[in-house]
Amino acid sequence: MTDIEKIHRPIRSFVLRQGRMTPSQQEAIQEGWPRYGIALSEGQEVFDWNKIFGREAPRVLEIGFGMGDSLIALAKQHPEMDFLGIEVHQPGVGRTLANAMSQELTNLKVFADDAIEVLKHVAPTSLDRVLLLFADPWPKKKHHKRRIVQDVFVEMVAQKLKLHGQFRLATDWQDYADHMLAVLDKSTSFRNCFGQGQYAPSPFERPITKFEMRGQKLGHVIRDLIYERI
Repeated sequence: MTDIEKIHRPIRSFVLRQGRMTPSQQEAIQEGWPRYGIALSEGQEVFDWNKIFGREAPRVLEIGFGMGDSLIALAKQHPEMDFLGIEVHQPGVGRTLANAMSQELTNLKVFADDAIEVLKHVAPTSLDRVLLLFADPWPKKKHHKRRIVQDVFVEMVAQKLKLHGQFRLATDWQDYADHMLAVLDKSTSFRNCFGQGQYAPSPFERPITKFEMRGQKLGHVIRDLIYERI
């Protein structure tokens, strides 16, 4: 059994803050989950994306999609691709499902589970792209161990990506950007598409979200990182 197969997440990269669900978000979950939701089950095997989406297409996974602005925009812009999103916070899931239904998207599925647990059931080399946009930076030094971008996580993502598939990340916290750059640059499974120690232009082929604009108003510099599976 590999280190990745043994991972059990005693330290989580998120705190489950339920927040206040609006009536429309609650209704969207009830109505939209049967159409768009994928639930993990006991004895879960690897996912068959062709069966789930009913076709063969490039597959993009966003980890921690927040309120779903980026995920919805990308799915709408690229009907030729299939999109998967993971988010544990119910208000974000509800809002995303509401938007997916209103725009009648057919190329989107969502999980409301821990990303690590979902990734355990993703077949090797079955994804074309993984997105991690504005993950919790855990800025206090004593909390750095909670950051999701760590060596084992990076290797787990690498296993799920096809050869030449991309891992795309973004943050508005410079310290976290430096941390992610250091972790990924030393990985033997990835190549920095813009050169060792280099950030990508921001925003790199992605929508600008309200969260990102809020960070810019606070004077935060946005950093994008793009890595290719080798």
